[in-house]
Parts: sequence; structure tokens; C-alpha cells
Amino acid sequence: MTVVPVAKPPPDGAPRRLNGPRFRPAEKAFSLLLLCCLGVAVIFLGVLLTYIVVEAWPRLDSRLWTNFPSIRRPARAGAQSAIWGTVWVTSFTALFCLPTGIMAAIYLEEYANPDRWYNRLIELNIQNLAAVPSIIYGILGLGLLARRLGLGTTVLTAALTLSLLVLPVVIIASREAIRAVPQSIRQASFALGATQWQTIRRQVLPAAVPGIATGSILALSRAIGEAAPLLLLGAVTYVAFNPEGLDSAYTVLPIQIYGWISQSREEFHHLAAAGIVILLAILLVMNATAIWLRNRYGKRW
Repeated sequence: MTVVPVAKPPPDGAPRRLNGPRFRPAEKAFSLLLLCCLGVAVIFLGVLLTYIVVEAWPRLDSRLWTNFPSIRRPARAGAQSAIWGTVWVTSFTALFCLPTGIMAAIYLEEYANPDRWYNRLIELNIQNLAAVPSIIYGILGLGLLARRLGLGTTVLTAALTLSLLVLPVVIIASREAIRAVPQSIRQASFALGATQWQTIRRQVLPAAVPGIATGSILALSRAIGEAAPLLLLGAVTYVAFNPEGLDSAYTVLPIQIYGWISQSREEFHHLAAAGIVILLAILLVMNATAIWLRNRYGKRW
């Protein structure tokens, strides 16, 4: 029989020798590559923002949001109708898509049986619709909403089309937020005699609000910057009045920026850059709100 020698432990007080991390050149090179990619992205973003602000500086004044667009006098032109059109379209998009998306997420996550074929079909369609190009939704809105249903090229048609565009994103984000709530919360509520709806309303939804709010705001941030679907829905570049209702004509900031940048005069290019600054400011406020909600009400389980 072979006797295997056993290493003796070091005496008390003697330092123990530990194997330190080995130097791996490939891992170090990969980390440097990731850092370089991040640096390139940040540099390009900084250059782009600096260029836009410098171009927009001559027109970053009150005329931009108090005056209406003008084709002949760029010195007096503004984007009041585009700003209010963006507010109208985005507000009704949120009104239409957020309740529908959140309720659909509650059904799919809490009530739907994943073994049923129609529930699996619904989930598959939602995942596929999230990757459909936005111009397809514009064609759908033009053919079905504007022409077949007779809604015309109005604020209502634009809001419904953008609601269809961002609805899959709201559903997926809301489902992830609801799924992140631990099952122990639900089980404890059931053990105390609460019904399923009471558990969802009083326990699950309050805990999932940060994730739902973050996903919803990011989905609306996508909707506010869309131009391709609205080009098909009659969001004309020159509108010298604010929307007065759901059946009113309209324009939005991305369309107005496109109209200005297509002009040959340099003054319109400054206006386009100023419009981009306004649009970026709105997007940054919405994203900052999403981050604040996530940090303020988020929970770690």
C-alpha cells in the first residue's frame, strides 16, 4: 500500500502562502479594448453635442418657443407649433399605450397559463413586434386608421400609431418589473387570506412601480423622437397654429427639424440645431425622471 504524504499546516503565526491572481494577457487586452470602445463613444457624443450647441447658439432664445414657423423670415421663425404638437401627440400616446401595456403585462405574468398555445402565440407576437421597423407602423396607421377608419391625418391618428409602436416595449418592460417581485411576497399575501387581485394591487404593483415607470418613460422617449411614421401620417413641416383637439392638424419637432435642415439658407440650419437642442433637452428630462424613479423607489430583494 502506497502512503501519500500529507502536507503539514504551518505553525501558528506563520504566514500562509496564497496563490495570487494570474496575469492573463488576453483578459487585459480585452479590458483595454472595451475601455477604448467606451472612450470612442463618449468622445463622439461630446463632439456631436458640442457641434449642435455651437450651431444652435445664435437661435437659443425665447423666439424659438414663442414664435411660429416661417418660410421667408428665419430670423422670426420659431417652433411653438412643433413643441405643442409634440406635447399633444406624446401625451395621448401615453394615455393610450401605458394602461393597455401594463394591463397586458399583468395578464401575461399573473393570470396567463404558459402551457396554453394562444398565450405562447401572444408572447411570440409581442417579442416580434418589438423589432418591427417604425415605418411599418406608419404604413399601418395610414392604411387602417387614417383611410379605412376615416380618422384622417390628425393628432388622434398619430397618437394611436405611436401607441402601437411602443406598446410591445411597455409590455416587455412591465413584465420584467413584475417578474422581479419575489414569489415570497405573493405567497405571504395569499397566506394572510388575500385574493389574487388584492395581492397584485397591494403588493406586486407597488413593488414593480419603479421598473414599470422606467420602461414606460424610455418607451415614450422613443416615441417622441420618431419621424418616419409621422411623415406618412401628414405631420407637415409648416403649421402656423397649435393643435386644438384630437382632430386637428399638427407637426412635431422631428418633422420641423427635418423641414429646416432641408432648406438651403444657413439661418434655417441654425434653427434646426436649436430644435435639436430642445428635443434633446426633453429627452434628457424624461430619462433623468426614469433614473430618479428607479433610484428613489427601487428595492433590492
